[in-house]
Amino acid sequence: MKKLILLLFIPLFFACSDGEEIISEPNYSIEGKWLIEGTVPEGNTMYLYEDGVRYTYYCIEGDCNALYNSYEANDGNHLPTTNPYTFEDNILTVDLHFGNELITPVTFECDGGEAYFEMPEYSLYRLNSNCQ
Repeated sequence: MKKLILLLFIPLFFACSDGEEIISEPNYSIEGKWLIEGTVPEGNTMYLYEDGVRYTYYCIEGDCNALYNSYEANDGNHLPTTNPYTFEDNILTVDLHFGNELITPVTFECDGGEAYFEMPEYSLYRLNSNCQ
């Protein structure tokens, strides 16, 4: 009887596979350095997402790109307040403190160089991505 049941399931297994290769979308990450939309190339605000913490950096004069490239997470150059975040299934959740959160689906464009936030409708551009 066990052999009969097994013989019935084998054709069913092969019938479920149509032989087409499944092509998945690229799996981009929010990790890295991002400039706020409209501030490129002389951006004065950069977010660095790393290991569940969002750091905020400002540049008020000089070569901001060179300055931003030199920054590392938790290097003391960021604003004193950091924001914990999670990024799962293309949903970004940032704890803005005092009961406030940013929760938004993120769509990536420009080979992962642009992150479009559905709410509140703006984009971030990955530092050095040439996506503007």
